[in-house]
Amino acid sequence: MSETSTDRSPGFKLALVLLVAFLLSIPLFAIWLLVYDREQQSQTALASIAEGWGGPQVLSGPQLVIPYRAETSETTQENGRAVTRTRMVWRELALAPETFELETELAPERRARSIYEAVVYRATASGQVRFTLPGDLARLGVERASLALDRAELRFGLSDMRGIQEADIRFNGDDVDLRSGGGNGPGFSAFVDASALADASIPASFALAFRGNQRLSLQPLAGETEWTVWSSWPHPSFQGGFLPDESEVTDDGFSATYRITNLALGRSLVATGDAAGQPDPNMHMSMGRFAYDVPPGEYETRVSLILPVDLYSQVDRSVKYGFLIIGFTFLAYLMFDVIAGVRVSTVEYLLVGAALVLFFVLLLAFAELIGFGWAFIVAAAAIVGLNTSYSAAVLKSWRRAAYIGGLLAGLYAVMFILLSLETFSLLIGSLLLFVALAAIMYATRNIDWGKSGAPQA
Repeated sequence: MSETSTDRSPGFKLALVLLVAFLLSIPLFAIWLLVYDREQQSQTALASIAEGWGGPQVLSGPQLVIPYRAETSETTQENGRAVTRTRMVWRELALAPETFELETELAPERRARSIYEAVVYRATASGQVRFTLPGDLARLGVERASLALDRAELRFGLSDMRGIQEADIRFNGDDVDLRSGGGNGPGFSAFVDASALADASIPASFALAFRGNQRLSLQPLAGETEWTVWSSWPHPSFQGGFLPDESEVTDDGFSATYRITNLALGRSLVATGDAAGQPDPNMHMSMGRFAYDVPPGEYETRVSLILPVDLYSQVDRSVKYGFLIIGFTFLAYLMFDVIAGVRVSTVEYLLVGAALVLFFVLLLAFAELIGFGWAFIVAAAAIVGLNTSYSAAVLKSWRRAAYIGGLLAGLYAVMFILLSLETFSLLIGSLLLFVALAAIMYATRNIDWGKSGAPQA
């Protein structure tokens, strides 16, 4: 006669439970992939919501670019002899402002499509700059007399020109006509007469209105940059290579002020290059056609308008607790099996485990509709109720089933707390695991795991 389930040793039953738990890791991994797939779909949906509005914007400049004549020598071999010829070429002197003051207001808007929501903004920016011709041009190999100041060009960079709405520029007190193109990258520019720069500094002012989504970045380049940005959006994120010197975040919005000096940027205010846009390798400038040798984002300030809850990251983190939920629940059933003598078959373990795995699918589905907090409550209540009622039949007692229901309710409550307390989640989780392990070791201290039948007294 074959050995029945009740004749199996506690050790054999534990091995079966571990095997079932391992098999349940497969659907858990599939759910993790589902979360990733839904997150990618949400990113695609958010991109489509903002399509045509304007992407994440990066504002840079202004820069004053002045053409100048330079002498260049070329040596060639002719009839076995080295022949050197000298010719004049046009090159460009790129000049960053000495001071740059910028004020920006972001007016946020929520835009939704189906279950997805994105944050877009309208930005109004006004600023003043001042250009001064450096006194040591000769060190750069540039003669003042060779500068074509009347053919200068003022360049601004804006990463997504689809969002531009208005742009008014005044140079040395005069309005200037704008054209598309900010040098080597997206933006706009204007031809200006900088003849007055030979004797004094020249001021310039501008007012811009443009649209974007998610974030706005500024690439500082001036000798002294001061940027003040504010918005009614209460959930900003300050990122990039520089953080604000002053910031205030309230329920009514935020404001931030950045002050950045050229010493922090680690590069010269002046750069030279040829008229085709090839930079001098000894000079460093970070805008337009001189944007080279600069890691992306390292020398920029960035303000992001974020949604307060990233439900996909929270669901992803909760899936990682799935093994603990399944493990503790199975241990509770195993204790009833090996201590109380209640028979629990492998199929019943599988069904209970399937319900525990289903929790995460319900959590993801409801979170996209009603938010993570309420989705967690709904999914947890459904699974606790389902497993409690099923345990009453499996364990032959509503009292025993109540222990299972209470355990599950406690586990889900602890999981929610751990998801909310990111800083202390590891500490709290490790302490709870220690307490649980100690309780299990105490409850099973008299069990002979290799012997069939009832446990020792």
